[in-house]
Amino acid sequence: MIEATLARMQAARGKPSSRWLAWLGPAIGPEAFEVGAEVREAFLAQARAGEHAAVDAAFRPGAEGKYMADIYALARTRLARAGCTDVYGGDACTVSDPQRFYSYRRDGVTGRMASLVWLAS
Repeated sequence: MIEATLARMQAARGKPSSRWLAWLGPAIGPEAFEVGAEVREAFLAQARAGEHAAVDAAFRPGAEGKYMADIYALARTRLARAGCTDVYGGDACTVSDPQRFYSYRRDGVTGRMASLVWLAS
């Protein structure tokens, strides 16, 4: 998804990804995002040369064969692959901050959040 979005933005604006700025907004944090081994293996299988250590470091062992995943680190790796290294944010966990964010995993109740994305001139 990240690579496809950057490719479309580059096609629309004619600027290489190295000239883009990325902001990683609120998401489930690495202390709360539990995934199965198949998710870790899928990311490792898709990792390119030079990315394996970073991708592997984004997963730490959890309970009963599960892993705790750092989706911010994984997103940074994918952004860097596409040439975008000017990346900010990635420190707001929706699960651990109930005062500011909705989280179905935390509350078991649905809610809504919105993000704004735009291309500046």
